[in-house]
Amino acid sequence: MSLQIFNTETRKKSVFTPIHPGKVGLYVCGVTVYDLCHIGHARVMVVFDTVVRHLRALGYDVDYVRNITDIDDKIIKRALENGESIQSLTERMIKEMHADEAAMNVLRPDMEPKATEHMDEIRHMIETLIAKGFAYPAENGDVYFKVKAFDEYGRLSGKNVDDLESGARVDVNEVKQDPLDFVLWKASKENEPSWNSEWGNGRPGWHIECSAMSTKCLGNHFDIHGGGMDLSFPHHENEIAQSECATGEHYVNIWMHCGFVRIDDEKMSKSLNNFFTIREVLKVYHPEVIRYFLLSSHYRSPVNYSEDNLNSAKASVGRLYSALESVSIDKTTEPTADSNYEAEFMDVMNDDFNTPKAFAVLFELAKEVNKTKQPGLAALLIKLANQIGLLEEGAESFFKSQPSDSNLSDEMIAQLIEERKKARAEKNFARSDEIRDLLVEQKIELLDTAEGTTWRRG
Repeated sequence: MSLQIFNTETRKKSVFTPIHPGKVGLYVCGVTVYDLCHIGHARVMVVFDTVVRHLRALGYDVDYVRNITDIDDKIIKRALENGESIQSLTERMIKEMHADEAAMNVLRPDMEPKATEHMDEIRHMIETLIAKGFAYPAENGDVYFKVKAFDEYGRLSGKNVDDLESGARVDVNEVKQDPLDFVLWKASKENEPSWNSEWGNGRPGWHIECSAMSTKCLGNHFDIHGGGMDLSFPHHENEIAQSECATGEHYVNIWMHCGFVRIDDEKMSKSLNNFFTIREVLKVYHPEVIRYFLLSSHYRSPVNYSEDNLNSAKASVGRLYSALESVSIDKTTEPTADSNYEAEFMDVMNDDFNTPKAFAVLFELAKEVNKTKQPGLAALLIKLANQIGLLEEGAESFFKSQPSDSNLSDEMIAQLIEERKKARAEKNFARSDEIRDLLVEQKIELLDTAEGTTWRRG
């Protein structure tokens, strides 16, 4: 099956045909860096990391761009609250974001442009929009985009301009020509960072940042633009309008939006104060468990954050690793070629990156590995799982590296197991049972085999 992708704009799946044969330009809206990333951010990171991995597995040369918003009202407010400079805050949060990504086995984008480093491109795009009659400076020093000057406004979200206008709120001191017009440049306020422009000192609006950075990195017309479902309107709608009016070219061929992480049927977000940071969840669950959980629903569907769902993901990843425990393989083991499993895996991933069906293929393959103990099939299981960021470590390492409340180190566990072995040899079964009970209490599972005793963290 050829790769098919669901396009939010056309509302249907179609065969993917890149603008330039063999190459893909992908831009994803990244994080506004004023706080630690939460699991909602992690879903966008993991989904598009998986998309990039699959595109590359298909042989495409991918230019993956994910921006950083490092100037914003929330950033200014948080820096003020913390009593630190904006640069200090954003640099610290970018470093923390990269640490979370590394922990989650999310590959770094090829380009990671920052808004503050693209002021020339932003100002140039605004100048072009004003010159072409699509934007205007207001009396207060702001610059606005004329929504009604773009006839196709609403084509991504399906929203009607007349309906939007009837619901718009008009302030008493409104400086906009039309209530639907959105800001491209904000006049500076006292003690806020600002940049020079012909309209006065100020800083860019949020929407114009992505248009300027995406076209700078990938050109005026590129293949895929992605982000969270909440960005389709107004952010991505506004991107289309200002980009196409500025360049005169079609902006993006395919729009991809991933569903929310939800808690009690509400979107996880900082504004609702119902979020869990990646850092918090990593204290309880292994990174691959979190990754599996985030991909357990199709990327366009929501995924419900709960202890039950995460524990289910933990058990599922454990099943895959268990299939590898009794098979002797190393890095030189060649995956089985011409496998129906690989063909089926690629087919379901080609069907709009259907990770739940890809997991089903992996479990069928894991069953076959358990049954046959064939090293080539085990190597194939690892190869396919690696394409979606799973089974990246050895089985023993996975089971021993589970986050745990236990205060027992690996060395202490090994000593207790050795003491238990000695007690059993001396037929001191009371002491042997006492040690097992102690380890169980510490959520350490013992597995007695003919070769000896191994252990896992629970």
